[in-house]
Amino acid sequence: MVPPNTSLLKYDNPILVSRNTEKKATKQKAKVGGATVTGNGSSAGPVPTAPKAGKLPPVDAQKNQQTEEILNSILPPKEWQDNGQLWITQVSSTPATRLDVVNLQESLDQRLQQRQARETGICPVRRELYSQSFDELIRQVTINCAERGLLLLRVRDEIRMTIAAYQTLYESSVAFGMRKALQAEQGKADMENRISDLESEKRDLERQVNELKAKCEAIEKREAERRVVEEKRHTEEIQFLKRTNQQLKAQLEGIIAPTRK
Repeated sequence: MVPPNTSLLKYDNPILVSRNTEKKATKQKAKVGGATVTGNGSSAGPVPTAPKAGKLPPVDAQKNQQTEEILNSILPPKEWQDNGQLWITQVSSTPATRLDVVNLQESLDQRLQQRQARETGICPVRRELYSQSFDELIRQVTINCAERGLLLLRVRDEIRMTIAAYQTLYESSVAFGMRKALQAEQGKADMENRISDLESEKRDLERQVNELKAKCEAIEKREAERRVVEEKRHTEEIQFLKRTNQQLKAQLEGIIAPTRK
């Protein structure tokens, strides 16, 4: 038998419920009047005798039974199997003393150190241990005042619901951040490809510009050379025409002059 006594919540000694390993038989059991009755109707334990007429159970016994029922509803019993045997343990209904509270605090500090819980930030280990400690405080308060224990139960459930809501919000925000990061990575890759294409296009255009500049410079140079040649040829032609003109003029004057005499 391995009792699950690893919680800070105080439990009673484990009780052997059944030696039957079949789950079907275990599920058919029901408690009737404090006795365990199996599916065939046979009693698995002693049936308490009815109180005699005119006598009522003690007030303390009724109060203890009511307290145990409230404790079992707030903090359900634990069940486990060991070597084919079904064991059950319930939370303790023994009132707590000041020493129990001091021991609880020391046990909490010791568990926090043993399990290396983080002092700040989000820590599941620290949350689990403090939750067990709060359940133990609820147990201690419920024994003295059931109404106060039920109110603490509402506070505990509200805290758990709030933490669950924050956890859901955190998970959804993390998923949203991951999606945005993936989209950013994908957009970054697309942008890098576009930048590479634009740079390649820029290099091609620069190469074309350089080629066109070279062609333009070659054309200008060739046209300048041709202009120089044309101007030289034109100048020589003019000089030739001037000389021819002077020669013809001289010949014409030589012909006209003897005729006048």
